[in-house]
Amino acid sequence: MDLEQEVAALRATVRDLQDRQAIRDCILRECRGRDRQDVDIINSCWWEDGVDEHGPIITRAPDYAARANMGHGKFFLSTSHNITNHLCEIDGDTAYCESYTVGGLFWQDGKTTTIAFGRYIDQLEQRGGEWRLLTRRCTIEMTADTDASWVYSANVKGFLKPHWSREDASYQRPVIASTQGERW
Repeated sequence: MDLEQEVAALRATVRDLQDRQAIRDCILRECRGRDRQDVDIINSCWWEDGVDEHGPIITRAPDYAARANMGHGKFFLSTSHNITNHLCEIDGDTAYCESYTVGGLFWQDGKTTTIAFGRYIDQLEQRGGEWRLLTRRCTIEMTADTDASWVYSANVKGFLKPHWSREDASYQRPVIASTQGERW
C-alpha cells in the first residue's frame, strides 16, 4: 500500500468513526431530551418526515415531542432512558441501528418504580452532513416493578432531584458543586 492509498484508507476510517459517533450522539441526545421533557432537544434529533412507533401508536416527528412529554407527564414523576448495547450498520447516508434500552419510570404515586428493558430499532439519515432519526420502532422485552421508597431513605437524602425542564442541573454551565437545588 502506497502513501496515497494509506491516507485514503485513514480518511475513510475517520469518516466512518465520525458518522458512528454522530449517530450515537443523536440517539443519546434524544433520550436526554425526553428525560428533561425538552421539546427543542427532542425535535433536533428527528427529521420532519420521521415517524416513531411506541406500541400501537405511530406518531409523526412534528407531533412526537409533545405526545411523548404528555404521556410521560400524565403517568410519571420522572423517567430515565438509558442506552446500553448499540449496533450500527451504515449504508451511505442511511444508518440502521439497534440500541438496547433500560428505562426507569417513577410513577405518579411516588411509591412505585418500573424498570423496562427493550430496544430501539432505528433508521437514521444523513442530510446536509447531519444525522437524525427517520424511523424508530420500540420493543419492550421485560419489566420489573419495585417499591420506590429507597429514594426517600437516609441513603438518598441530599441527592439532587431531576427536573423535567431547563431547571435541571445538567443545563447549568459551568458545572459547580454546591448545596443548592431541589433535593431528596
